[in-house]
Amino acid sequence: MDKRIFGLSNSYGVFVSAAGRRQLSPEEAGRRLFGAVASGGLAAGVMLRNGGRLHLGAASRPEYATPDCGSVPDLVVHDKAGERILEGMLAEAGQRLREEGDASDVSVLKISADPAGSSCGCQEDYLVARRGEFGRLADVLIPFLVTRQLICGAGAVLQMPRGAVYCLSRPTGLTGTRLSPAPARPRPFITTRDESRAAGLRRLRVIVSDPAMSETTTLLKAGATGLVLRMAEAGTAPSALTLASPVQAIGEVSGDTTGRSLLRLADGRQVSALDIQREYLARAGDFTAERGADADSVRVLELWQRALDAIGAGNLDAIAREIDWVIKYQLIERYRAAHDLPLSAPQVAQADLAYHDIHRGRGLYYQLQRSGAVERTARDIDIFEAKTVPPPHGRYRQAGLSRSCPARAVPDPAAQPGRLASQIDSGRPYQMPAGAAGAGPNGLRGRVTLEGLADTRR
Repeated sequence: MDKRIFGLSNSYGVFVSAAGRRQLSPEEAGRRLFGAVASGGLAAGVMLRNGGRLHLGAASRPEYATPDCGSVPDLVVHDKAGERILEGMLAEAGQRLREEGDASDVSVLKISADPAGSSCGCQEDYLVARRGEFGRLADVLIPFLVTRQLICGAGAVLQMPRGAVYCLSRPTGLTGTRLSPAPARPRPFITTRDESRAAGLRRLRVIVSDPAMSETTTLLKAGATGLVLRMAEAGTAPSALTLASPVQAIGEVSGDTTGRSLLRLADGRQVSALDIQREYLARAGDFTAERGADADSVRVLELWQRALDAIGAGNLDAIAREIDWVIKYQLIERYRAAHDLPLSAPQVAQADLAYHDIHRGRGLYYQLQRSGAVERTARDIDIFEAKTVPPPHGRYRQAGLSRSCPARAVPDPAAQPGRLASQIDSGRPYQMPAGAAGAGPNGLRGRVTLEGLADTRR
């Protein structure tokens, strides 16, 4: 399929400070967050005017699914529109709490798992042709999905037996099987189901996915996966890279930011994650040279090549504005150097979470964006429009209007003053479960600052 439909679904983590008269649980905070629309049947999900879907998932975590989009740039725009919709609801929830005399500070984080390991999650949807054997599709796709953490991981500071380690991705409890017709337990890497609205097509859902803050990382993640699917459908994708143990390999890849650790293949060979990605990229380059590539694919291929070259050469500065795990890694390293902190310090754990805060006035990613330190692919005016307008080439241009959740005007948090060298939070820490890395029974304490950071605008 040269033309494809893309979709993205994110489940967000809700964190609460302990500043109120009583401490809200994240579950109660999630319900409070959606109090204005809960009467409309949020538990079952409501369709938004932009064709997306909003509902409360497990443990009352908010989940936003983009409308089906006809291009990767549209997908990026509508993914960011979901953040803005939740940010507006967060502002309203905060106002309600203050009116009730509760000073609790609720934060919404776009993160794959909380510090206790509870999965929040991200899922990607792609429409694929029904023809062909889906077991073979899994054989082609899974080595790519396991190793693409190198180019689109969100990054995480994890506590390991040997101490704190910076990893490419945060573990989310995946997985048991390669391919499943439904996302049952044990959780598979990918699922498929027939698409009722499109004869001859199936919806392929990628379960093993990191939610991205960076627009360019989302572009690369979906764009590269779309290219691999095109090759698989055409029978030109790499076919001799089946992993002996994908579940084990996904952890091994995550723990090695150089991409050089060797992974065992089913045929007994050992190949690095970096070399597996290079093989997929080389095949994608040959495929598009023969079949043609639009401007979006050309941009994806260029960034994919540059990311692998930079990681292979150990020159992360070359992608420090575009790849999520690199952006956050360099931010944390500058912070640690400025304050002489070990990677295991609670302040570092706080910064790790604050990077994913969708509030544009306090989230570290958005402070970097405001300072011009990260690249973008979407315009703010397009993101604002996408809160209420379906994508131009999606399948749900006219869908969902009967049960729409109207957007209301809310204060723009990005208009509040702030800078990167300001406090990560003003003494109201993200609540982390007891026993989590760097957490006490009431969450992190004290204040974390990024003062003294050098060269934040690269």
